[in-house]
Amino acid sequence: MEEDRPHTNLPTKTLGLDADLQKKHQAMLDRLSNRHQARLDTSLARRSDSANSSESTSSFLSRFSASKQSIDSQLADSRLIATSDPSRLRSHFANISSSISDLEKLVAGNSYFLPSYEVRSSLKTISDLKQNLEILNSELIPKKKFSFKNKATAKKELPKEPEPIKPDTVSVSNFKLPNSPGFRNKTNETLVKKLRGTEIGEFTLSDLESCEVRLIGCCNAVFMNRLKNCKVYMGPVIGSILIEEVEGCVFVLASHQIRIHLAKSCDFYLRVRSRPIIEDSNVVRFAPYCLDYEGIEMDLEKAGLSEETGNWGNVDDFKWLRAVQSPNWCVLPENERVGKVRTEDIGS
Repeated sequence: MEEDRPHTNLPTKTLGLDADLQKKHQAMLDRLSNRHQARLDTSLARRSDSANSSESTSSFLSRFSASKQSIDSQLADSRLIATSDPSRLRSHFANISSSISDLEKLVAGNSYFLPSYEVRSSLKTISDLKQNLEILNSELIPKKKFSFKNKATAKKELPKEPEPIKPDTVSVSNFKLPNSPGFRNKTNETLVKKLRGTEIGEFTLSDLESCEVRLIGCCNAVFMNRLKNCKVYMGPVIGSILIEEVEGCVFVLASHQIRIHLAKSCDFYLRVRSRPIIEDSNVVRFAPYCLDYEGIEMDLEKAGLSEETGNWGNVDDFKWLRAVQSPNWCVLPENERVGKVRTEDIGS
C-alpha cells in the first residue's frame, strides 16, 4: 500500500507545478508587454520631439531668411541714399547695424534646438552682413562732403532740388525720378550721350519706346523708368542703377549696385560688384557685360569695375524666399547672347 501512495499524490503535485509554470509564464508575458510598451512610448516621444524640432527649425529659417532679405535690401539702398540724400547715411547705417544685432539675438535664442550646421551657416551669414556694412560705411561716409558739393553745384544749375529716391517704397504710382539730365519721352530714336569730361552726376532715362540708348563714359548714378522695347548700352556707373517698369528691353550695364523692379521679358548683360536685385519681375535673363568702346578699360578702372566678379549670375529675387531657384529669372543661354557690342565714342 505504501508503494501506491506516490502514485496517489502525483496529480496534486502535477497540478501544483502547472500552476507555478503558468504564473511564471504570465509574469514573463507581463514583463515583455511592459517592456514593449515602454519602448513604444519612448519611440513616440522621440518622434514627437523630432517633429517639434523640425517645425521649430523651419520656423526659425523662415524668420531668419525674411530678416536677411530685409537687411540686404537696406544695404542695397545705401548707394542710392548716398547719391540722393547723403545726410541720411549715418542713421541708415545705424538702423542696419541694429537689424543685424537683432538677427544675432534670433540665432542665440534658438541655437539650443538648431542643428549645428544651421547655427554655423547662420553665423557665417551674419558675419558677411557685418562685413558688407563695414565696407559700405568706410566707402560712402568719407565721400559725404564730396557728394554734398555735387548737390550744391546741381542747385545752381537747376532751380529745383531733386527729391530723394526711396527704393523701399517704389511703386508704379509714386516712383519719382530726380530732375537730372537725361533722355525723356522719346520714340524710335537713337540717343547718344558722351559723359566723359562732363560734370553730370546723375542721368535719367524715362518714358522711352523702341529707342537705342548709348551712354559713353562714367557717371555717378542712373535712373530708368518706363522703358519698352529699348536697347540700352551704358558705360560704367560709379554708384548705383535703379530700373523701374521696363518691358522687352536689352540692357548692357556696369555698376556697383543694380536694382530692378517691375521688369518683364528683359535681358541684362551686367558687370556688378554686388548681387543684382530683382523685385516683382519675371522672364528676365542675365549674362556677362559685353560693351566695348574706345577708352572703356579706363572708365571701368575709374569706376572700380575693372575686374569681373561673376555676380551677374548671382541674382537675388526679393519676392522669392524659398531655398530653390527663383522661376522669375535665369542665365541667358550662350547661344542666345549677343556678341561683343561696340559703339563709337561720339557725343550728342
